[in-house]
Amino acid sequence: MLVDSHCHLDFPDFGDDLDGIVARAEAAGVERIVTISTRVRRIAALQAIAERFANVYCSVGTHPHQADEEDGITADELIALTRHPKTVALGEAGLDYFYDNSSREAQERGFRAHIAAARATGLPLVIHTREADEDCGRILDEEMEKGPFRAVLHCYTGGRDLAMKAIAHGLSISFTGILTFKNSQAIRDIAAELPADRIMVETDAPFLAPGKFRGKRNEPAFVVETAKVLADVRGVSFEEIARQTTDNFYRFFDKVPRGPGTV
Repeated sequence: MLVDSHCHLDFPDFGDDLDGIVARAEAAGVERIVTISTRVRRIAALQAIAERFANVYCSVGTHPHQADEEDGITADELIALTRHPKTVALGEAGLDYFYDNSSREAQERGFRAHIAAARATGLPLVIHTREADEDCGRILDEEMEKGPFRAVLHCYTGGRDLAMKAIAHGLSISFTGILTFKNSQAIRDIAAELPADRIMVETDAPFLAPGKFRGKRNEPAFVVETAKVLADVRGVSFEEIARQTTDNFYRFFDKVPRGPGTV
């Protein structure tokens, strides 16, 4: 069994196809899906999707692209929203210097508020970081000094130094279909080196369809293709990578109940 630890089922790309998407994921052996929040102010719609499907869970957070739009949301507000029974994580929050859709100051404020909420609740934080390795590493260092928190660097595309800093802080790294792209050898090299208990797989659907699906709308069932490449990169069987990443998922998202295919 596999899981999709990060997708966006509330995005309009999926339209009226949610029943089909969840059914195809189940048929592909994907037993749990976490649909990730990008706007706190739209959390009700995301929670409704999680309530609709038994195997779907959600997070609550503000994507760095929306940091200006949702500037000022406090850790206490985030904490209150995590009380929903199917809300299992904070985020995604962090830094995106590739697009700079929001001011870097607002991105950092939001990032730190989400870290504070993760620290207070014990729930994991999903971190988005793109072209911001230095500042992301600095913030992780500074915030860990205030007290530990759990987090994953999702859709990892950063450098080796940030990945190893995250591992040193006890964090996890998650890989998308980018791992399967021809020009992603540097990411595959990092994936091969990481400890087996710190890796996860995701789709980030509807974006970043892997391998043979590239150019199409991504969906949770396609996480299988990323897992196949991760297994090859690490020199283990597909069954072993499925077991490792699924065990890691349940240990990380520990508010999610284990599925029938796991022990």
